[in-house]
Amino acid sequence: MIELVEYLVSALVPDGDYTVEQRDGDGTAEIVITISQKDIGKIIGKQGRIARSIRTLVRSASAKSGVRYSVLIEEKNEL
Repeated sequence: MIELVEYLVSALVPDGDYTVEQRDGDGTAEIVITISQKDIGKIIGKQGRIARSIRTLVRSASAKSGVRYSVLIEEKNEL
């Protein structure tokens, strides 16, 4: 599932500074997209439409796996 999210993010932000990681729990998993502040708007989209679409694609792709995935978007701390 993480490969799907990495593919989508790389298509939206080809030269951006981001990381995609997976955090597992019991029966659930979180896919966390950490992205720089200047590129976060490209992932969220107008009124959150792109973020909602990414979450819908992940939910649909994981329907048969038995694991519930949630997609979180975090801003990267830049020093």
